[in-house]
Order: sequence, then C-alpha cells, then structure tokens
Amino acid sequence: MTATLPYLVASLICVAAIGLAHGQEKTVITLGTATPGGGFPVYGDALAQTINETDPTLQVEPRNTKGSAENIPLLEAGQLDIALVQGEAAFEALNGIGRPPADLRIVTAMYATAGMFVVRADSPYRRIRDLVGQNVAFGARGSGLVILARYVLDGIGLNQDRDFRAIYLERAGDGPAMVLDGRAAALWGGGTGWPGFATMARSQPGARFIVPDADEIARILAKHAFLRPLSTPAGSYPGQDSALPSVGSWSFVMARPTLPDDVAFRLARALHRGETALGRRLPQARETTAANTVAALPRRELLHPGVARYLRDQGLLR
Repeated sequence: MTATLPYLVASLICVAAIGLAHGQEKTVITLGTATPGGGFPVYGDALAQTINETDPTLQVEPRNTKGSAENIPLLEAGQLDIALVQGEAAFEALNGIGRPPADLRIVTAMYATAGMFVVRADSPYRRIRDLVGQNVAFGARGSGLVILARYVLDGIGLNQDRDFRAIYLERAGDGPAMVLDGRAAALWGGGTGWPGFATMARSQPGARFIVPDADEIARILAKHAFLRPLSTPAGSYPGQDSALPSVGSWSFVMARPTLPDDVAFRLARALHRGETALGRRLPQARETTAANTVAALPRRELLHPGVARYLRDQGLLR
C-alpha cells in the first residue's frame, strides 16, 4: 500500500494542475478597428490592453479593418466579436438607412466626435465654403467619418462628391502628408486626439481648423436631428488656442448579437473597472465611462443584455 502512495500523490497533483490550467483558459475576443493611422486602431489597442490587464481570463485581440463600414457586416456575420463603430455609421445601420436594420448590440460608448476640417496654417482657407472646388481628403472610404462629413455638408447645402474634388484614402494615415505637400487643400476628421489632426498641428507651418459657423450648425441640426452640438476643447491640439464648436455624435463599441451574455458582462466589468487606466493610456478614452454609455444610448434595447446586467448591478440602470 505504501508503494502506491507516491503514485497516488502524483496523480492528485496532476489532476489539480489540469483543473488549474482549465480554470485559467482565456476567452479570446476579436475586436475590429480600422485602417492604420486613424483614431480607431489607437483606441482599440488601448481598450484591449486595459481589458486584458484588468481581467486575465479575457484576451481581446485587435484587428485592422477598413473601418465602420466593414465592421458592421463582419459583426453581423459573426466574424468579429466586438468592433468600433462611428456614430453616423451606427445610426444608419441600426435604423436601416440604405440597408436592412442591423441586429447589433452596444457594449460601451467610446467618445464624442466633433467633425471638422484641417488645413495648413499658411493656407487662404478659413470657412467651409472656401474649400468648394478644392481637393479634400475625406478619409478612408470605409470610415464612419466619411458618413459624418456627408451629413454635415448636406446640412449646409453641399455635397462632398459634387462640390469638392473628394479624395478617399486607402489608409487614414495618408491624409496629413497630402495636405502638407499640396495634393489636398484640406483633411476632414474629428474629435480630440485624432492622429491626423495631431500630425498636422505638430507640422510646419502648423494647422488651422475649420468648423461650421453658428448659423451652419443650426441648419445642420435642424435637418439632421440625430447629430449633437459638440465642441473640441481649447488645447486639444498644439496651437489650438480656442474651443472649436461643431456637430457630431458618439462612437460605440458594438457586439455581434450572438456574443454570450456572460462574456459581455465580463467585458463591461473589466472595461469599467479599468476606466482610469484606459484614460491614462489615451486621453480621449477618458470619455469611455459607464455613465456616458447610459447617457449616449440611442435606445435602451440596443444595449447588450450582459452589459445591461452589469450596469444594473452598478445602480446605473433600473
């Protein structure tokens, strides 16, 4: 009997080790972002690092895509678990504008994006209408920022393809160089911390931002009520001495409809427990909070049930 004791002990250790390994298996979650050089890949990397650090049982893996326009069908097809979707792209997909309504769910609000143009500081352009007839880089074709530009310009009676020589990029990061070397008069983008704007602001001769004036903002909001008045605070970019009022919307992290409730719950828990760490990694991600998610929801039923359970546990939903 004593001869079998070492074997028995070894067997128990082996079983315990197998159980421990099983308990530590990671849930892999694919996250769709956008083309390199834009804001979504930067945000996606910060989001993944924060969640993975906060909950070691989760492994969020960012994947470059063509942006919101590709992320939505990839989520619908189950080829991504979660993805970043710009506000106007989410609005069109969820409301079935130009396509059947998308069956997707919201995990969190990311940040608010105020749309605007940037030009070289030594250029003659100061108003949106000064850019009519000029080469304008509107971003990567699959980006939701292109959709935002369409709504903003439509609100003041302009069309980006008819009234401008529109340039659509293969990579969002290609835009600043085109403005700096004269191939484009302006670059369209949005929000605080956007890489294209940061590159322009740090360049020589610097940057000038062009936003709708007060009358144009009123006209845009009257025609497209789902947009919101937003402002980019002074100092968001080098040399930007005053706030920049414009219009825009909240972007979202969205999930495929079949993402299990328990996974969505764990995602939300890790994300919001890590809000401070996320904000340290990326200043614009300081807007990614549980409270902002509740406030930014277009409709309550669009929230993923697993996320809703977490927010109810925190007293943020009834």
